[in-house]
Amino acid sequence: MKRRYILQHVIIFIFKSSPHKLFSYKQISKCIGIVDPVRKLQVVEILYDLADENYIVEVNCGHYRYNNKGSTLVGCFAGRRTGNNLFVPDDGSPPIAVSRLNSLHALDGDRVRVKLLTKRTGPAPEAEVIAILERKEHTVTGRLQVTDKHAFLITESKNSYINVFIGNHLLKGGKKGDKALVRILSWAESEKCPSGEVIEILGKAGDHVAEMRALLIEHGLPYKYPDHLEKAVQRIATAIPEKEIARRKDFRHIRTFTVDPADAKDFDDALSARRLDNGNWEVGVHIADVGYYVKPNTGIDKEAERRAMSVYLVGHTVPMLPERLCNRLCSLCPGEDRLCFSVIFELDADGHVRNFDICRTVIKSNYRFTYQEVQQILETGKGKYKEEIRILDRLAKKLREKRFKNGAIAFNRGSVKFCMDPEYKPLQVYVEELNDANKLIEEFMLLTNRTVAQAVSNMQAPGKGKTFIYRIHAAPVIDRQEKLVALARRFGYKLDTGNGRNGFSRSLNLFLGSITDKAQKSQIDLLVIRLMSKAKYTTDNSGHFGLAFHDYTHFTSPIRRYPDLLVHRLLALYLDRDTNTQRSKYEKLCQHCSAMELSVKAAERDSVRYKQAEFMQGKEGRVFTGIISDVSSWGLLVELDKIRCEGQIPVHRLGNEYFDWNEKNFTLTGRRTKQRFRLGDPVNVKLVHVCPVQKEIEFSLVESCQA
Repeated sequence: MKRRYILQHVIIFIFKSSPHKLFSYKQISKCIGIVDPVRKLQVVEILYDLADENYIVEVNCGHYRYNNKGSTLVGCFAGRRTGNNLFVPDDGSPPIAVSRLNSLHALDGDRVRVKLLTKRTGPAPEAEVIAILERKEHTVTGRLQVTDKHAFLITESKNSYINVFIGNHLLKGGKKGDKALVRILSWAESEKCPSGEVIEILGKAGDHVAEMRALLIEHGLPYKYPDHLEKAVQRIATAIPEKEIARRKDFRHIRTFTVDPADAKDFDDALSARRLDNGNWEVGVHIADVGYYVKPNTGIDKEAERRAMSVYLVGHTVPMLPERLCNRLCSLCPGEDRLCFSVIFELDADGHVRNFDICRTVIKSNYRFTYQEVQQILETGKGKYKEEIRILDRLAKKLREKRFKNGAIAFNRGSVKFCMDPEYKPLQVYVEELNDANKLIEEFMLLTNRTVAQAVSNMQAPGKGKTFIYRIHAAPVIDRQEKLVALARRFGYKLDTGNGRNGFSRSLNLFLGSITDKAQKSQIDLLVIRLMSKAKYTTDNSGHFGLAFHDYTHFTSPIRRYPDLLVHRLLALYLDRDTNTQRSKYEKLCQHCSAMELSVKAAERDSVRYKQAEFMQGKEGRVFTGIISDVSSWGLLVELDKIRCEGQIPVHRLGNEYFDWNEKNFTLTGRRTKQRFRLGDPVNVKLVHVCPVQKEIEFSLVESCQA
């Protein structure tokens, strides 16, 4: 294969060097110096392949010329480890396939000019890179292979198939088996692989921290905090000036507590609750006042803006703010005076908001609860602050009931969790379902975010509203609505699409509630989520479809989300004086934060997939039960019961026949046997292959339960 690869590139070079000249296989062989008949036959095969790809044109029988015709486009090259590369045009038209052969050594993210090709074997267009206009600075991660004479980085990124040559003098002490971050320095057209240098040794390949750092780098995310900013944070005073306390409402005498996961370190929200003389309840939602410590345009602020949010990988957290800020000065730790931005609600027994006040406060949390502790109090009626917790739960359920009545979509797909040993090797995988304690906190955070957005929307400046950051979520576009209708039909339910956004969401809720099988419902929830639009940040308020809110923002997590910090600043500005700010500046920040959120969420999902694959290692050959979670032309996705490990069954493992894919009905059907695989079908599968670094799990079909 290596010799054929080299020969193929030599032949391509000959055609490119003389683009107007005709060549036969004999002439090509003579140019290269091939006399062996077997090698000449190989030249003939390569010419056939190049002609089939339309790389060369057969002008007359057995005589070929370089194909230098076709439209050209400029855009971005998207590299893939599989070789199924894409060219993304600048004009917004759909991506176009680029084979590895036609990539001209382009790398993921490079700006390129391509020539359009049309394969003889089908109508789908392909492209050939004819020029690399701008090289992106390329860094890749992988595992070092080191000998006495040279070294290679064996890349493992899903966006890179190449290995990198590294001179031993550029290893920075790297040894065989190390996980390394490498910068690509050059890639000559005549070379099979690029040359590079080691930037940093991340640790031993397979080590938890090293693999998580590599995953962050793969998604373009930072994995450590700059030293000079860590030092700058150390200079921030711990004590709160009395002058600052005097200008705030003092809630230190009111019973207040936090509720967080057991392993949480940054507590950015707290609740207080007390009964008023009129029988209503005063509920305070107290959010860490990060803006007091992080001032605009400082080094810490610029770094927080760049990161946009904290990253929570499995067993590895990369905070948006330096540790001293996020885990100490801003965190609402029990027994410590803390500065907050609070929303104080007056709620009646039915959960109606009778009054609210948005104000700066100082609090002292009395207790730090875990979700499990609060859930136990709700179930047993015993424990600290049981009266406050039980009334908050009752009010939260009232709020939740009204929200769903107004059309909010009800998903209850719990998150995947791991029990790990001291080396972070997964010993157990389980699904943590949301309980009443989780829902209690969620409901008051939703109420707070909505109230803040409504308050600013109602602050009218002359001729226009205030510039503000909203969290919006659009209704599914028409083609996705059609897929949702088809999905519901697959399970015998008809969605109502004729009564506006709220009517559609209520109908969708009824459909989701009609699925009684727990495993099946989990898959349907996931597919519905995939068909939804992505929520994003913007200064244009168009409402939140999924929550059924006309006004919504993110205010409650400024320790871990930069948009929340921006919301705090804008809100403080508007509460202090009647003014407005430049919308374009904040819209640009919204776009940046929305883009970073996609990268962060993708990294977090990949960390779960990595640990799931690591958990499945050593189980090859074992049989598992699962459910078909997706159906496509290339095969099936199957999610295993209880542990939610998702793996693929390529279509070639389904049977020795051709399968037809029906996208609307979510089916794959064999032409000869009529064997049908449908979304939601239970299946038995055997584990065939696992690769944690690639986050890949592959199954073969053992038995399926066809309907």
